[in-house]
Amino acid sequence: MEALRRLEEVQRMMTFMRSRGLSSDHPDSDRFLADLMLLLVKPSDMLNMGKKLHLISEFLSRVSVAIVEEALLFTGEGIQQDNVEHHTQFRVENKIDLDSWAIDVEDMAVVGLDAMKRSNSSLDDFCRSYFMFHDLDVSKPQTIFIYLPILSFTESYIYQLDRYNEEILHPSTKGDIPSERGPDHFNNVYKDEKQRLRKKFLEVFKTDPFRPLILLLERQGLLTERIREELRCGQEYWALERNLCNALLSNKEVFIEDVMRGIDLKSFDYRVLNLLLYQLRGEQVNELHMEFLSISEFLVEISDDLFDYEDDVVENNFNILRMFVWIYGASVAPSMLAKCIAEAEEKYERLSKTLDPNLSLKYWRRCEEATKEGGNISGHSLGTWTIPPVIVDEELYRTDFPGFRSSVNPD
Repeated sequence: MEALRRLEEVQRMMTFMRSRGLSSDHPDSDRFLADLMLLLVKPSDMLNMGKKLHLISEFLSRVSVAIVEEALLFTGEGIQQDNVEHHTQFRVENKIDLDSWAIDVEDMAVVGLDAMKRSNSSLDDFCRSYFMFHDLDVSKPQTIFIYLPILSFTESYIYQLDRYNEEILHPSTKGDIPSERGPDHFNNVYKDEKQRLRKKFLEVFKTDPFRPLILLLERQGLLTERIREELRCGQEYWALERNLCNALLSNKEVFIEDVMRGIDLKSFDYRVLNLLLYQLRGEQVNELHMEFLSISEFLVEISDDLFDYEDDVVENNFNILRMFVWIYGASVAPSMLAKCIAEAEEKYERLSKTLDPNLSLKYWRRCEEATKEGGNISGHSLGTWTIPPVIVDEELYRTDFPGFRSSVNPD
């Protein structure tokens, strides 16, 4: 009887909707809208009719197909087998809608919590090292928080892309879906959805990874051609990293021009953040500062590579010392790298003298502070440099690390 009464209510509502011109061209759509109308007219102790309409209007503006799909998976109804099958059928019957949503994914700048955590130390270093070049006092929280949303989102997004690059470079150790509690069929559907999205983002990464971020910055009125060019440099760096690291694994030739280009490009994220800070403040770019910071970034990257040398060998990451050993041999590589460092330091010292003396001193102190905090004793314009003992046979060295995958991965 209850089912019959419910059916009568729906039929009466559908008749009412037709009389008011509210019906659609499809019976299933009318039934859905009738259910919605019945929900609206149902008495509520807390909400009157006006509040209900306002609440639904505001709610629907924030709901997408993606959210509805995820809600289906995570609700109690969603983990029932018949509903999972219905969900699969829903996806087939509504392929056009879901494909439209998939297209939107390509334009969506997505940042995960892990990327935010990983980017945090770089963002902290950027604020403490670069804000002084904008006459900003990093010790005042209000100074940081004015610019933090854009800077944090951008750096996190870059780290998110870097994670995708790692998945391509090291597919055996990246991208696993963590286990979730619940029925097996729910876990399988959940994993399938995660893998589908990951595959989609990896496809976008290989073609035009920065498009979503560019669209976002453009909408915020922050995008410049120079920022766009630095983002292109980031894409070039990831491609170089994959090519060079795979070349070492497959015993192919590596060219010094590509290695030097790679170390030059590696700090592209700091340059993007710095250029964004100029835009956020409405100031012209200080070319002297940019040139000085560029050579400083070069030296910092070499210092970091020397500190991380053994780990980079094990993980098959881009590292300038690895590349020099491959190109020049174990006996010559350290002296060639030392020559490269000496030339860069000479330029660094020359440019530092063109800075305001107070700024130069503040930056020198910051470099010293950062070196002590990181425990990095490889050197960067402060004291002597230490080049670690080179690893002649990388494959043999990795035998102590069985998790490494030695097969060459396609670009």
